[in-house]
Amino acid sequence: MKIKSQKDFYSGLMFTAVGVAFAWGASTYSVGTGARMGPGYFPLMLGIVLAALGSLIIFKSLTVPTETGDKVGKWAWKPLFYIIMANLLFGVMIGGLPSIGLPPMGMIAGIFALTIVASLAGDTFKLKEVLILSAILSVGSYLAFVKLLALQFPVWPTFITG
Repeated sequence: MKIKSQKDFYSGLMFTAVGVAFAWGASTYSVGTGARMGPGYFPLMLGIVLAALGSLIIFKSLTVPTETGDKVGKWAWKPLFYIIMANLLFGVMIGGLPSIGLPPMGMIAGIFALTIVASLAGDTFKLKEVLILSAILSVGSYLAFVKLLALQFPVWPTFITG
């Protein structure tokens, strides 16, 4: 059997795999009924719907021909690296790294580091725009998480706040 759209095939495969994983993970919780849902009901239904959607996309990729017969492109290693590194750096900035003596640097510094490193994944890098975006994200995150939701994040580095 020939795959007519490789992009659809692989995206459908990914949807199906994630859906099956969600449904399998939800099977350890009590599901309940539609009227009295348990903690596993929503993840189970979400997993089933996602797996069904993925199966439908796979079926379409195998049966419906495309005009160009699009191929799957090469892996974009540079953006993948920078996005993963940005998230890891944010986690280290928020919680610190006690094994090497790095104290928590706070949410504001973490968001600035996350935004700057993640923006390196793109084709262009304009420091002024990235710093403006970082400032807006920092203020918005502070208002949303610290003020409105009252979550206990270290906002500033511990050597400043004590």
